[in-house]
Amino acid sequence: MSEQDKQDEVLRWVERVATFCVEEWALPPITGRILGLLMICDPPERSAGQIAETIQASRASLTSNMRFLTTIGLVRKVRVPGDRTTYYRIEDDAWHKVIQRKLDSLGAFGDIADEGMKLVGGRGAHTERIHAAQEALTWLRDIAARNPPKT
Repeated sequence: MSEQDKQDEVLRWVERVATFCVEEWALPPITGRILGLLMICDPPERSAGQIAETIQASRASLTSNMRFLTTIGLVRKVRVPGDRTTYYRIEDDAWHKVIQRKLDSLGAFGDIADEGMKLVGGRGAHTERIHAAQEALTWLRDIAARNPPKT
C-alpha cells in the first residue's frame, strides 16, 4: 500500500468518526474530524496548522473547536521545550470522560424524574411516563455503578 493510499484510508476513517459525532452527539463535523485525527495520528501530537491542513479546515474554525475540546477536557495542549508551537493531543482517558459525562447527565435527569414523581403524586397516565424514565435511568445508573470503566 502506497503512502498516499494509507493517508486516504486514514482520512476515510477520520470522516467516519466525524459522521458518528454528528449523528450521535450533534457535534459539528470539524469537531469529529479533530477527534478522529488525534486518535489515529502518529506521533500523537499535532499543531493547529497540521490539523487544519490534514482535515482541510480553516484556522478560525479550528481554533474555536480546539478551545471547545480543551475546555471539556478531551484534548490537551502540549508544549515541547525550545519550540514555540502549541501542539494538541487527545487525552488518554478521553473516552472515559465522554462516558462519565453522559452517565452524569442521565443521572441528573433521573433526579428530575424523581422530583416529577413526587410532583404528580403517583397517579394518572403521566405518572407511568415519568416512572418509565425514572426506571430506565435508575437501571443505567446501577449498571454504571457495578461496572466502572477500567483506567
